[in-house]
Amino acid sequence: QVQLVESGGGPVQPGGSLKLSCVGSGNTFTLKAYNFMGWYRQTPGSERELIAGFFTANGGTTHYHDSIKDRFTVSRDGARNTIYLQMNDLKSEDTAVYFCNLIAANKAESWGRGTQVTVSS
Repeated sequence: QVQLVESGGGPVQPGGSLKLSCVGSGNTFTLKAYNFMGWYRQTPGSERELIAGFFTANGGTTHYHDSIKDRFTVSRDGARNTIYLQMNDLKSEDTAVYFCNLIAANKAESWGRGTQVTVSS
């Protein structure tokens, strides 16, 4: 079993930056051998949407949603079981709850509780 804890959200003005962190704990094997680890976001009344993350199949790929390409960067620190989401040039439409997600090699899925990002002047 894996636990994911997000941090780094908060209020920010348009054009500003935030860096989110997601720390994983628990099953060490799962944290080192996952199929996917990354970030979703959700606004009220909408489904969670995948915005960025790492797929490990086929040599590994980094995914970015078109709406955040060139503004957001996902990175990871394997030694700390942590992934990050650097968010620059934030816009009001980026306001959402951001969730960390991990899909283990056995397809088990884990979610964090989310961190709120509010972009407003």
